[in-house]
Amino acid sequence: MTEYLVLFAIVLGINLMPAFGPPTWSVIVLYGLQSDQPVPAIVLTAASAAALGRFLLAHGFRLIGDRLSDKTRANLAAARAAVEQNRRNAILALGLFALSPVPSAQLFEAAGLARVKLLGFTAAFFVGRTISYSIYALGAYGIRNSNLGDLFVDHLTSPVGIAIQVGMIVLLVLFARLDWARILAKKD
Repeated sequence: MTEYLVLFAIVLGINLMPAFGPPTWSVIVLYGLQSDQPVPAIVLTAASAAALGRFLLAHGFRLIGDRLSDKTRANLAAARAAVEQNRRNAILALGLFALSPVPSAQLFEAAGLARVKLLGFTAAFFVGRTISYSIYALGAYGIRNSNLGDLFVDHLTSPVGIAIQVGMIVLLVLFARLDWARILAKKD
């Protein structure tokens, strides 16, 4: 239980940082390499801590928003109205953003300043991070339980790996042989 509390505290602290915090996925990978805890438990602990951290960060920025000029608050209110008008697209965009390893602090800071309703944003972030953290944690366990050199050899000599490489070379040749001037001229 202590390992989960430590992981939760580390990830929460990182996600409370407004900028320049280490990526949470790096903590997940290190935890996966050093711990015997099950992947689902690590992922759910980290995703919960990350979501709570971002939620609290956004609420902190709401307090800062009270100190902004009237003009800036009006601009932020217009941004909030645009997000809330098309809520489905906003949640979808956040979900895609949450799946990527791109830092999300500034997105939650902006949401806090604009006083956007955070529950949906945080839920989409949690789901996205659960998926991406699962990939990182499973990758860490895969590397931990095997020889890294063997992984490279297996990848380079596997039929799927060879097919992917050949396919990419074919795509590269096709890319270079296309008459891009003619293709782009048709678009105009």
